[in-house]
Amino acid sequence: MTATEALPLELDEIQGIVLRTRPSPYVGTYILLRVDDPGAGRELMGRLAELVDSAANWWQPPLPALLNVGLTFRGLEALQVPPASLNTFPEEFRQGMAARADFIGDTGDSAPASWEPPFGTGQVHVVLSLVAADQESLAVVLERARQARAQLPGLQVVHRQELYQLASGRTSFGYKDGISNPIVEGSGAAYPPGGGPALKAGEFVLGYPDETGNLPPMPAPDVLGRNGTFVVWRKLHTHVAAFRRYLRDNATSPEEESLLAAKIVGRWPSGAPLILAPEHDDPDLGADEQRNNDFVYASDPRGLVCPHGAHARRANPRDSEIIGDVDLHRLIRRSTSYGPPLPAGVLDDDGADRGIVFIALNAHLNRQFEFVKSQWFNDGNFTGLDEEKDLLTGDNDGGGIFTIPHHPVRRRLHGVERFVTTRGGEYFFLPSLSALRWLADSKWQDQPAG
Repeated sequence: MTATEALPLELDEIQGIVLRTRPSPYVGTYILLRVDDPGAGRELMGRLAELVDSAANWWQPPLPALLNVGLTFRGLEALQVPPASLNTFPEEFRQGMAARADFIGDTGDSAPASWEPPFGTGQVHVVLSLVAADQESLAVVLERARQARAQLPGLQVVHRQELYQLASGRTSFGYKDGISNPIVEGSGAAYPPGGGPALKAGEFVLGYPDETGNLPPMPAPDVLGRNGTFVVWRKLHTHVAAFRRYLRDNATSPEEESLLAAKIVGRWPSGAPLILAPEHDDPDLGADEQRNNDFVYASDPRGLVCPHGAHARRANPRDSEIIGDVDLHRLIRRSTSYGPPLPAGVLDDDGADRGIVFIALNAHLNRQFEFVKSQWFNDGNFTGLDEEKDLLTGDNDGGGIFTIPHHPVRRRLHGVERFVTTRGGEYFFLPSLSALRWLADSKWQDQPAG
């Protein structure tokens, strides 16, 4: 991406993860903290305000390391933010992800009762996100984070999650990820071909009009809410061996397995979209950022090339004829991988914990992330598939189906099990740099929220 216009967004206030390109490949760590002493928590916010990387000059080469910070609703309470301010946060954020589990499909093995501690317990207050180009750069930013917490005994590390991106950019399922993200209007980014128009800044950053022409509800006071956003953080264990066995059991050859997987995902492993490469993978296409997203679904209204239920088509239906406005449900995704990849060809689970830490940024948790998860992934009504769920990430229970349109007779797969299990998650608020300084200043305890 390149800067192409004036930048009306207050980029030096917005945390860098919203717009900045991460190094590729990268390594990193999420550090989750509990705040036992409000003063220590506020002091940490003040120190981090001097360390957090902003979105200023985001179009320049990626930084060697990137540090960002978010807080849960319980974290804001732990800092003793006044109730008058706390009550201005949206209900879904105040409730937290665990309380929304049934709505977003975290049931069965994915239910909060089975989550890894401390997720869903109210013990996660702060997340530090540290991403770097290499281990040496990561060590530098880890030391900065350590120093920010130094001599603050009222803070406890409750979880650490290592993360990485392979040089191929592929996830544990073997498919390149993070290809299609919306462009934020006013950021100055040039949209790659096929991406569609830039979306209003208020879809992703608070304090700016959204696609409806309105300002999204914003936490008060203005200094706390403006230039912030909400982050969805989910640890998702991927059952790679089970997925491979399912492909084998429903195909008659390796070539048919590969095509079946592409029908399920909507892209080939390289990232080449099925709609542009209907018969076989095209690594050159997958690697070409000017072409790998340059398509629409109008040429395939019946889903004969890319099924309507394919994961990529569900996640971003683009111009498909569906119920609702696609642009009101877009997400900025910053997902990462964790755990060792399962070696190619292995069909038996080796017991290792591997998967994706799904990260999404949005200004409206309910009509963006929660809508996509509940309606587009766990329900098929929006595209005429009745109750058919996403095969790859849906809340399937062994009785699911997946429809592959074909002429003259469609093919329907049965016995779809759960291939992704939620191991934990939280909703975080990503404050602006000014908001971090405000949180560090206890004077607000005696001031009204408005």
